[in-house]
Amino acid sequence: MQSSQLDFIPILMQLLLAVVFVVGIIIISGKLGPKRSSAIKDENFECGIESIGNARIPFSVKYFLVAILFVLFDVEVIFLYPWAINFKELGIEGMVKMVIFMLLLLVGFFYIIKKKALEWE
Repeated sequence: MQSSQLDFIPILMQLLLAVVFVVGIIIISGKLGPKRSSAIKDENFECGIESIGNARIPFSVKYFLVAILFVLFDVEVIFLYPWAINFKELGIEGMVKMVIFMLLLLVGFFYIIKKKALEWE
């Protein structure tokens, strides 16, 4: 084996140990844990509120659209952090690329505002 391949052996050993530990704890707790059940324990419980009615009520599509747009723009903003850390090393080329990125982000944001995707009815 080459020395670069040997460098990964401790990482693989630690990964294997972690997986064996997690799987072992799950199996042991399932075997040794208490198995008492009752109607009250098996009932669904959510934040102290009793469950009433059907849980499968329809939601407005706007709810999901706002959630997806939030995730989309949130993930795009994450790209600002590495750029800010390496700002000096990237120089003017990095600045131009980030300005283009931010302009595209703003165009998308103004587009969804114009389409009234964020308005709640």
